Amino acid sequence: MFAVIKTGGKQYKVAADDVLTIEKLDAEPGAAVAFDHVLMVGEGEAITVGAPTVAGAVVNAEVVEQGRGPKVISFKKRRRKHSSQRRKGHRQYLTTVKITGIVAG
Repeated sequence: MFAVIKTGGKQYKVAADDVLTIEKLDAEPGAAVAFDHVLMVGEGEAITVGAPTVAGAVVNAEVVEQGRGPKVISFKKRRRKHSSQRRKGHRQYLTTVKITGIVAG
């Protein structure tokens, strides 16, 4: 069985026992979380598409760890003499979760 969930402004296709890295959630490692924005649930040929979400469907997960992603450098430079340049770094906060189960509505 698989499901498509929406979290952090992105959509993820998940199945049981998948480990994925998503935008930061406010939960401690080892805590259980539930994703209720389930856009699609399917198993084999039987697929249920929500409008916009599937009623009663929930994806359960466990938080594995909280961390940060790789550093992304933003560099802007204006060409020519006596121009300016700016360098800025950013590391996104991320949460790693393990999908424990999918409950279809």
